[in-house]
Amino acid sequence: MRVWSLHPRYLDRQGLTACWRETLLAQAVLAGRTKGYTNHPQLRRWRATGDPQGAVAAYLHGVADEADRRGYRYDRQRISAAPAEIVVPVTDGQLAYEWRHLVAKLTQRSPAWLTGLGEVDAPDPHPVLRVVPGDVEEWEVR
Repeated sequence: MRVWSLHPRYLDRQGLTACWRETLLAQAVLAGRTKGYTNHPQLRRWRATGDPQGAVAAYLHGVADEADRRGYRYDRQRISAAPAEIVVPVTDGQLAYEWRHLVAKLTQRSPAWLTGLGEVDAPDPHPVLRVVPGDVEEWEVR
């Protein structure tokens, strides 16, 4: 499961679709609708909020907004909770780690997409996330 901290605009078509699907899985896990992935480390970020399901719903809306911008059709009816008015922290170290991870993926899978992104000194976070100083998140599996 990879729920990216990066803004969805950086994800290629495959990455955006995978992020949508994997975040829908995270939503199901947090709602208790599945037995798998219940201890997945990336779920710690959402559980640490006051409203895990609402936070994930807000995240999903951000991914769907990017899909809309590109002319894709993601079914927002699959979002099972009302989006929370919430800001979730993410460390600058985590963003840098994920950026390197994404660049490595795009170099192999979608080099033209990577080139189209241009120079990115400090990638933006997903709109639900706010950057705070710090190292790679403790829940990240390296």
